[in-house]
Amino acid sequence: MLRLLQELCETIAPSGCEEAMSLIVKRELTPYADDMYQDALGNLIVYKKGNGKKLMLCAHMDEIGLVATCFGEKGQVYVSALGGVSLHAALYQRVRFVGGAEGVLVPNGQESDVLKELKLGNLYVDIGAKNETEAAERITLGEGAAFVGGFATQGGYVISKALDNRAGCYALIRAMQQATDNKQDIYAVFTISEELGLRGAKAVAVSIAPDYAVALDVTRTGDTASGPKMSVRLGDGAAIKIMDHSMLAHPVIKDRLKLLCEEGNIKWQAEVLEKGGTDAGAVHVSGGGVPSGCISIPTRYIHTPGEMIHADDLEQVVALTTALIEKGI
Repeated sequence: MLRLLQELCETIAPSGCEEAMSLIVKRELTPYADDMYQDALGNLIVYKKGNGKKLMLCAHMDEIGLVATCFGEKGQVYVSALGGVSLHAALYQRVRFVGGAEGVLVPNGQESDVLKELKLGNLYVDIGAKNETEAAERITLGEGAAFVGGFATQGGYVISKALDNRAGCYALIRAMQQATDNKQDIYAVFTISEELGLRGAKAVAVSIAPDYAVALDVTRTGDTASGPKMSVRLGDGAAIKIMDHSMLAHPVIKDRLKLLCEEGNIKWQAEVLEKGGTDAGAVHVSGGGVPSGCISIPTRYIHTPGEMIHADDLEQVVALTTALIEKGI
């Protein structure tokens, strides 16, 4: 099944350009849905009927990327960021636009000067165009792009671009396929534009008005010499969020997830993330408030073309999400 994860990761779908991801999700989940629809913004909602209590599970489809803003006389494609692009990680990386054109993000001038003040205004994408006219024939202004990073597996680890959050999408797809029953009404939502401020989740939470919500997303780890000081480690199982910058996980959700892990012999670890957030950060303050939490996939090097997870952790997340669908809150 990692072939599905590879397909999801290799799909070019930066914020605002999620339709290619939607098509894959529709293909995978149409046989398992009682209803499936897209809202006005492009969020994809997969519904399974239950007892009337609404449990919303969400995973965002978008990845960080770039958007073409203008062309230079020598064929440069100037860009702006879609989401939290780290320029130190992005410099000299390959870029693929939604329309298929590829290029490299390079300094606009002497490298030594550009590195003194590293910002997107001092960079451009070289697509091999000779002039502005040729660049405009290959790229449309406003066209989105994502970074290119090959998909690799070794020793139980997976390395790829866009594991944030194609790993979460994979886990939600697999759980919906594996669940043999569902106690509550399940709304599996594949959201848009999370990287631009949880925009899709804000809208869909209002329209669904769930009783409970759980996001599936990646989280950072503290198991490398250069990583932040935190307890999450690759290979130690699914991470149950205690808090992040956007929310405090609701006790009802935290306790339920822990109990499901104990009952199902699912390996888990506690997550306290000082910076960053997920769709649950928007959902939990929607309407009159929604008890919300998050199941996280431990991930190294987030927002780079070489993100890394452990396949065993991902399968534990699938198992926990499956149990949540079947048994409810």
